[in-house]
Order: sequence, then structure tokens, then C-alpha cells
Amino acid sequence: MLEVRSASKIYGEGPSRVVALDNVSLEVENGNFIAVMGPSGSGKSTLLNVIGGLDQLSSGEVILDGKRIDGYDENALVEIRRGKIAYVFQQYHLLPSLTALENVLMPLIFAGDGKNEKEALAILKRVGLEKRAGHKPSQLSGGEQQRVAIARTLVTSPGLILADEPTGNMDQKTGNEILELFKELNEEGRSIVMVTHSPDIARHAKEIIYLQDGQVIKRIKKEDSTHG
Repeated sequence: MLEVRSASKIYGEGPSRVVALDNVSLEVENGNFIAVMGPSGSGKSTLLNVIGGLDQLSSGEVILDGKRIDGYDENALVEIRRGKIAYVFQQYHLLPSLTALENVLMPLIFAGDGKNEKEALAILKRVGLEKRAGHKPSQLSGGEQQRVAIARTLVTSPGLILADEPTGNMDQKTGNEILELFKELNEEGRSIVMVTHSPDIARHAKEIIYLQDGQVIKRIKKEDSTHG
């Protein structure tokens, strides 16, 4: 589904030069669930950003469904990613003036697909929030806001979900509920790449990739480990 080949990302020059990614290669197969771990500054979020086209590589390739997408401008990336890649952020990034339903509808509106409220409501029901559809983010708990953010990604039926510390702002119980939702989505066939600093969260994945200083230092598949 997606392949990253010899990806490097360098910020700045001279004394301020920072190598965020250093020759990283990664394959995300259909139906896989990958947790990306590593200390702060190891390149976890940068890897997620270059996969999703939010950041450009200094060198290397990103290939999605057989098409090389690194170097595309934003308009081209929007078309390539539509229905294929979606993001879930730690900070939710919901629009505070809109209701949960309106936030979920936004990707459809931006894509020119119009307001399909029936579909959006069905997805809110899927994440257990159909009764909160008319509430604004300030009226929702952190876990509920993250569920709205996940519903917003699902409305475009993506095959790959990129999640950057999706439970980072939650208590353990709420975080576990969000992780169970991710596992259900994965069991339905969606691929997930999730950045986390927590081994307890990473154990829910099928594969764990460890980054350090911008390099992959270890990969563990679930059948080869005691995780989970």
C-alpha cells in the first residue's frame, strides 16, 4: 500500500543543521498496524509527516499505491490522498465554532462532495457519539473530541490512518477506549501507523518500529515478541 524508501529529512544548515530522518525505509502493508516508538527528537512525528505529505523529504521516496508522491504540491497531494490517507492528531484540531457533526462533515465539503449528513451521523454513531452530534468541542470531553476527530477521518473512508500520539492527552481508561476503536478499525482492514512513547500503547500494534537519532534501530513483529 505504502512504501518509504531511503527517506532523509534535514532541517537547517551549518551549526543549526538537524537530521530528523536518516535513510529510513518502511513498508506499510494493507491491514497492518504499526506503532512507531523512540525518544523525543528521534524522528517519529517527522516520519508520519513525510508519509502523509505534510512535510517534504530532503531525499528519498514515498510511494502510495504504486505512485511516487514525494515532491507533489499540496493540490496534487490532496487528490492523491483523498480516500487513502487520513490523520488523527494528539490535539484533535477540531474547529471550535462548529458542532461535532459539522466537524465531521468538513472533509466532505473540502473534497467537493457536499454535505452528506446521513453518512456523517452514521459515522458518529460508529464511534458512539450520535447523541453528541450537536455539541461543540468545548462541550465534549477529551476522549469525545478525539472520537470526533477519528470520525472526521473515517468520513472519507481512508485505507491508511496516521495517528500522532492519539491518546497523549487522555487518562488511561479513555486512552484504552480509543485504542480499542483503532483495533476495531484495523480488524476491518484499515492500515494504521501510530506514533507513541508508551510501550503499553505500542503493544496493541502488530508491529513496533523503534527510531533513534532519525534511524530505525529495531523492528519487532507481534508474532516474534511478547507484546500484546
